[in-house]
Amino acid sequence: MSVTFLLLILVGLAVVGFFFGRARALSTVQGDTRRLHSLPQYYGAHVAIFAFVPAAILLCLWLAILPAINGFLTQNALDPSDIPEGRDVSLVMEEVKQVAAGLDKAVAAGTITAQEADQPEQIIDDLRARFGAAGVALGGDVRLSVLQAATTLRDARATQRTVLTVLLIATALAGFVWAARQITPDHRARTSVEFSIKVLLIASALVAILTTVGIILSLIFNTVEFFRMFPAADFFFGMTWQPSFQGESYLGIIPLLWGTLYISLVALIVAVPIGLFAAVYLSEYAGPRTRSVVKPLLEILAGIPTIVYGLFALLTVGPLLVDVFGKDGLLGVTWMGGGTSVMTAGLVMGIMLIPFVSSLSDDIINAVPQSLRDGSYGLGATRSETIKTVILPAALPGIVGAILLAASRAVGETMIVVLGAGAAARLDLNPFEAMTTVTAKIVSQLTGDVSFDSPEAMVAFALGMTLFVITLGLNVLALRIVRKYREQYD
Repeated sequence: MSVTFLLLILVGLAVVGFFFGRARALSTVQGDTRRLHSLPQYYGAHVAIFAFVPAAILLCLWLAILPAINGFLTQNALDPSDIPEGRDVSLVMEEVKQVAAGLDKAVAAGTITAQEADQPEQIIDDLRARFGAAGVALGGDVRLSVLQAATTLRDARATQRTVLTVLLIATALAGFVWAARQITPDHRARTSVEFSIKVLLIASALVAILTTVGIILSLIFNTVEFFRMFPAADFFFGMTWQPSFQGESYLGIIPLLWGTLYISLVALIVAVPIGLFAAVYLSEYAGPRTRSVVKPLLEILAGIPTIVYGLFALLTVGPLLVDVFGKDGLLGVTWMGGGTSVMTAGLVMGIMLIPFVSSLSDDIINAVPQSLRDGSYGLGATRSETIKTVILPAALPGIVGAILLAASRAVGETMIVVLGAGAAARLDLNPFEAMTTVTAKIVSQLTGDVSFDSPEAMVAFALGMTLFVITLGLNVLALRIVRKYREQYD
């Protein structure tokens, strides 16, 4: 039974529990709600909570430990001699999982029977041929050991589904019955429900906190492991990035940081003036009707997926810049050899950042007290003079915070720089040269058939940790500036 279907069963029991608990509470007092400690709906919610929440917690715990159990079973089903020399065990286990999924799809589609899927050693040649034709596994080259391990995994999953179904239904029914038996006129149902909601809110907050802690610890542990393989001084102060990993590797992060900061600077040069001018216009000059149309249109830019911006940079902006600055271009000087460059990625990223700067700056400018405007107008200043000498200086701390938040967004951007900036790690001042960034190299290091305990993958965690510290510093600085601004006008 699928997890979705089990959740629907639990939700159904909770709904039934709500109406049953409510009806039972009313029946205990012959319909006179004045004799109940709490309103009838609290009794129903009490039964619904105990019918759903314990079973849901059990389901979450089950799904959390299940990958480890299946990984242990799969690894035990594989003979070490069946693992090709030089092949990582985790990759072979992933292959087993894909073949098991392929067997399930093949059985569901009728390509093979359940008996054939359970006895792969008897039909190995036939399965190899039909896997390729059905397109449900890894192709025709499937080893017998992998098929046998996939069969073991399928059997384990079938048993697990049965056990999970029984446990969840039994837990839900037990909670249903226990909560229903507690219903009496004097039962403090409202207290119980409110306490349960309080626990749920605390658990939700803890999930967010623990997720953040888990991400940070994962970065720290893997970064420390990488620095056991490669000197930290060479990583942070090296001027060359050539990660061969077969011979001598040069893993200096300086060229990547330079590309990241250079592209971000170009993006901010584009986004800050346009965004700030748009914010001033919307808050000080535009009428209500114009504002109600222009601001949503401007903020649509923030909802466009970054991959679309990347394709726009690759297919439109890059060729356009080549036509202007490339060989035989309009200016007659060859400044740009290809469509990927710092300028290409920076321009498109700046367009993406415009709504971040304009929206935040607009809210900050609108927060400036009207009394400051009235005082300036009372002294005879014009609207433009009021904006330059009163409003912008008063809003400057908040505007600086908005710019720093946009900068942290630019530093962490990936798809635009992958498609628009190129892959060359170099130290160069020419904005029409291809460069790369920290995020682009993280993607390239984790792409392909690599093990996560190899130096090729570990260096990505070191890059991620460095980028995390940079963006965290920018965010902390921005929040401190914004908080100081808010204290000034609260």
